[in-house]
Amino acid sequence: MTKITIVIPHYNGIDILRDCLQSLFKNTFTDFITLVIDNGSSDGSQEFVKQEFPQVKLIENEINLGYAGGCNQGIQMSDSPYILLLNNDTVMPENFLSEMIKVIENDDTIAMVQPKILSIQNRNHFDYSGGAGGELDIFGYPFARGRIFDEVEQDQGQYNAIDENCFWTSGCALLLRKSVTDEIGVLDEDFFAHQEEIDLNWRAQLAGYRNVVTTHTFIYHYSGYTLRSDNERKMFLNHRNNLIMMIKNYSLSHLILLFPIRIILELLTIVVDFIFWEGKRSRAALKSLIDLSQNICTVLSKRKKIQKLRKVPDRKITKNMYKGSIVFEHFLKKKKPFDIISSFRK
Repeated sequence: MTKITIVIPHYNGIDILRDCLQSLFKNTFTDFITLVIDNGSSDGSQEFVKQEFPQVKLIENEINLGYAGGCNQGIQMSDSPYILLLNNDTVMPENFLSEMIKVIENDDTIAMVQPKILSIQNRNHFDYSGGAGGELDIFGYPFARGRIFDEVEQDQGQYNAIDENCFWTSGCALLLRKSVTDEIGVLDEDFFAHQEEIDLNWRAQLAGYRNVVTTHTFIYHYSGYTLRSDNERKMFLNHRNNLIMMIKNYSLSHLILLFPIRIILELLTIVVDFIFWEGKRSRAALKSLIDLSQNICTVLSKRKKIQKLRKVPDRKITKNMYKGSIVFEHFLKKKKPFDIISSFRK
């Protein structure tokens, strides 16, 4: 049995895929197979993979299944004990796979592990999509060690000695235990893209597992290659998926307490962005609330199934969250990422 199945969802971009695969096959750890899940590329990516990387198994989809759908396809095809979900716009060092597998094999309580994620455009800075480990505040806002909203820090080793436990690991480069997905399910395909890995990480914690980051290796990521951060569609998916995630995973008591506050924050976002900025986020946030209201029955049905799998109470889960509001700490108090994170991660 091959130890790792590497799943790379792909939609156009031959150059970035070439860089990713070239670096992958330079790794010192070689006990892996690679699946490229092509989501209907129109730039000849399929022929490129067949000709230049015949050792890769190519899955050709006629339509774009999104990140979640593509990854799930690979997960379900795998019979390896470990699966690496890997973005096509990443480049890694030779020790990447060996360090990642060392961490997850060392402790059966670990469901998922990520490396330090650095920007390929500015290599001494953290990447937007996960930094040195993902975090979540109690109102559902995700942030990362090294990145809060649009503020990104330089990597100076400041997170190397901080607790390895994190709330979520980035789908940019996420090594997971296949048996955990057999237990808790796979990525929510209704998310299509963005934050589906946070939802999966949250479910893993409800089942009693933990998620960690290793700073002994790293990966470079071309953040925003598929969709820029100011893309209105991306904003919509982030707002909507984040609200759905809260409804699905919080206990009823925490949901009643915290979700109304989150809705107020969403309404404030709509008003402030409409008045002071160009209104993209206002429209995206408003669309997300409308979409959620239209699909609330489906969301509640998913919540019911997830809560039946719960083994850990919320009082334990929230210990792994930031207790305040990252919105107020960052925008009103002007706190930096390291100052916030070091206050609750020792």
